[in-house]
Amino acid sequence: MTTPSTSPGALAGIKVLDLSRVLAGPWCTQILADLGADVVKVERPGVGDDTRQWGPPFLKDAEGNDTNQASYYTACNRNKLSVTIDMASPDGQALIKQMAQEADIVVENFKVGGLKQYGLDHESLRALNPRLIYCSVTGFGQDGPYAERAGYDLMVQAMTGLMSITGQADNQPGGGPMRVGVAVIDLFTGLYASNAILAALHVRDNATNGTGQGQHIDMALLDVGMAVLANQASGFLATGKAPGRMGNSHPSLAPYQDFPTADGNMLLAIGNDGQFQRFCAAAEQPQWASDPRYATNTLRVQNRTDLIPAMEAVTRTRTTADWITLLEDKAVPCGPINTIAQAFDDAQVQARGLAVTLPRWKDGEAATDKVQQITGVASPLRLSATPPVLRNAPPALGQHTDEVLREMGLDSARIAALRASGVL
Repeated sequence: MTTPSTSPGALAGIKVLDLSRVLAGPWCTQILADLGADVVKVERPGVGDDTRQWGPPFLKDAEGNDTNQASYYTACNRNKLSVTIDMASPDGQALIKQMAQEADIVVENFKVGGLKQYGLDHESLRALNPRLIYCSVTGFGQDGPYAERAGYDLMVQAMTGLMSITGQADNQPGGGPMRVGVAVIDLFTGLYASNAILAALHVRDNATNGTGQGQHIDMALLDVGMAVLANQASGFLATGKAPGRMGNSHPSLAPYQDFPTADGNMLLAIGNDGQFQRFCAAAEQPQWASDPRYATNTLRVQNRTDLIPAMEAVTRTRTTADWITLLEDKAVPCGPINTIAQAFDDAQVQARGLAVTLPRWKDGEAATDKVQQITGVASPLRLSATPPVLRNAPPALGQHTDEVLREMGLDSARIAALRASGVL
């Protein structure tokens, strides 16, 4: 088990009120939490974040049996404190407003205008705390004809054209549009949101010309989905021609795809002419390097229908491991196509410490939910002076309600009364 860190992170002292659920918002706030911010996540009493029920798979208890807690929630809620508050009640709204007055950042992903009825929208909370940075994550943004629509990752993958360039071509076995294997639009939205929040913090607090004021950040899954089309979007905007699906092939590079081997498949990612020439020499196929059809990357892309089958006949003659051994010292990018299990078993993944196990409950506390510890993926952020902090495993529902409310000045009798009335 990984020992929780006691060192401050880069965002030590920054307070985040997390009103978000599911993935995009929680991914953003987990990044801030990993960087040292104090994040309090407000969840619905008795139910919590939607993803607590998104199973299977489920977390296991100490005996290895399934609990009723979905593992999905744990992907994006590390280092947070969980508090249950019913924001539909006046007492609950008052508590959240008090928390917002003391916070630096609020992150929410309700539908446009959804929090106004509770007095928890940007304008209402800004009036209480002008320094507040308020980040709203929605499907389609705060304006436009779709603003009031609910938006989900899969819907945005479809609408932006991402699914039209993912998967095999229509004339190939298994052809048709395909979603990406994880909710990439949600994840990218969380990344963009955390970047925007850090920029807003700098504008507010920098010593040279900080404004001392917060601002509203409008993050839309649709905007992010269009942005991360990257080179595929720029290619369309340059030519007016919409790209199609090419399986694992690359529209602008060749050979840059999967290849069959004697015992499975491998991935070759040849990005320049020198790499191609070194591959040809190692594969004992010097005629490819001297063939005028393959002299440059552009020519290889244009003539891939001849090149790729010829290469596949050769790649089948060695195992994946043999190809990797042959090419790894020749600066030719080559690797296995792993399962997730194989990826976590990889020596480099293990050397980088990318699987971390944290205790959910502190020493002396009983694991009332039967989950004593949780393993997750480490933060990829590596800062030499202020590395990410590991403080808490993803919390049980309402695990820190009493602790947080006491810090806000509520005594035990008041907390008990709020719980009895269903506010907590």
